[in-house]
Amino acid sequence: MMLALTFATAALLGADPSNLPPNHPPVPPGVSASPAAPGGALPQGHPPFAGGGDTPAPAAPGSLPAGHPPMSETGRAPPSAEELLKQLDSTEGLRTREKTFEIASSLGKLYYANGRTADSVMYFLQAEEKAVKTRALYLEQRKKLGKKPVPSAEEAQCGFAANASVEDMGKVAEERAKKGDAAGAAACARAALAPVIEVEVLRANALYLSGDMQGALTVYGRVLEVVPSHEEALFSRSAVLYETKGEDVKALQTAHEGFQAFVAMHPDSPRADLAKQLGQFAEDTAKAGGRQKWKQARAEDRRVRLSQPLPPQRPMEAMPPAQAAAGSGGMPTLTPEMVDAIQNTERTPELEAGLAKLVEEGEEHLARGRYDEALAAYRRVVPFQPENGRAKAGMAWAMVGLGRPMADRIWGVAVSSDAAAVEKLGDTLQARGDERGAKALWTKLLNSAPDYPNKANLQAKANP
Repeated sequence: MMLALTFATAALLGADPSNLPPNHPPVPPGVSASPAAPGGALPQGHPPFAGGGDTPAPAAPGSLPAGHPPMSETGRAPPSAEELLKQLDSTEGLRTREKTFEIASSLGKLYYANGRTADSVMYFLQAEEKAVKTRALYLEQRKKLGKKPVPSAEEAQCGFAANASVEDMGKVAEERAKKGDAAGAAACARAALAPVIEVEVLRANALYLSGDMQGALTVYGRVLEVVPSHEEALFSRSAVLYETKGEDVKALQTAHEGFQAFVAMHPDSPRADLAKQLGQFAEDTAKAGGRQKWKQARAEDRRVRLSQPLPPQRPMEAMPPAQAAAGSGGMPTLTPEMVDAIQNTERTPELEAGLAKLVEEGEEHLARGRYDEALAAYRRVVPFQPENGRAKAGMAWAMVGLGRPMADRIWGVAVSSDAAAVEKLGDTLQARGDERGAKALWTKLLNSAPDYPNKANLQAKANP
């Protein structure tokens, strides 16, 4: 991308008309060029060309001019991002100069990638302006199609060249619309808008990072108007609504619906689990009538819990297997003070998200054979979520990996309480690159649960 930005910058810096003689080397910004002498002679003080005369001797094809410093085999390295930004910042009139979509978007991305989000917004806007007509055309033609799907650009035979510009692609879509080809016009317009949508998402992110939350929401909405399933815009818009509209019940419900749509459309996304949790939080907050009322309800629930006496602690032999085993190497036995502290901890969205993150970290440790680190992560989760089958499965497998004395007992508890979570842990290990660990887990599950309902599928995974 840096090389493309270099070309874009060079094009911008050389866009103005020049009064330099033909083939004159470019003059740096801020330096005045000597006017050409009458009759084509060299300006006064100009060094003579090799071989004498007023014109340079013709060079062999592909060779450098006489006296040019040698270049490396790979050619001159492009300037760094810092050098480009300094040159752009010092270029007079750059902000208002007319630009193509490609140049404006490249400048915006350069500023954005280097942390100058406020500066990037203007260039992103300039890029988007090049596709205003194409955007309106797409929405119009898609409306004409009704429930009919928009074909792909290949299916519609838009015939775009590999290096076709956004403006040129938009013209093709306009021609299709003039001929009454709604499907073809929509297909070509949508293809033309693909790079524009990328720019709009970046502009929305830049607005958010610059503190303009409402502006970010507006632009995310524009993206979803064209691409309702867009992964980044769908999640980000819902997250910003949940974060900033805590007292707006309608906005919270919109955030909940957005998170639900995200999970349905992108179930394999790394953010799918987080979207589920945030969607539930948004729904609960909306049902409570806003964040302040939700907090008040949580505080009242906590007050009620504190007013109730704790059950007497039972000896280990009288405890359920999971709790007794936890005190024998899985998780330390909880004292009344510890139980009290856990019960009185408010279950905030931040806490729930943190616990989910710990479970993910535990799974990553398991996949890398770091069983001690995995066990430490699960020990922080299980006291708060004793019914979390995913965490119990991970803790059991960590103890098996460490060869702890109570490993088989903890494993049995995990299998008997949620065998499906144990099987899914194998899928997670496999997805994270631990093929051997996944097969070992599935094999152990087969031996531990002979009546497992999904036994045939489990056998196929354990012995492919």
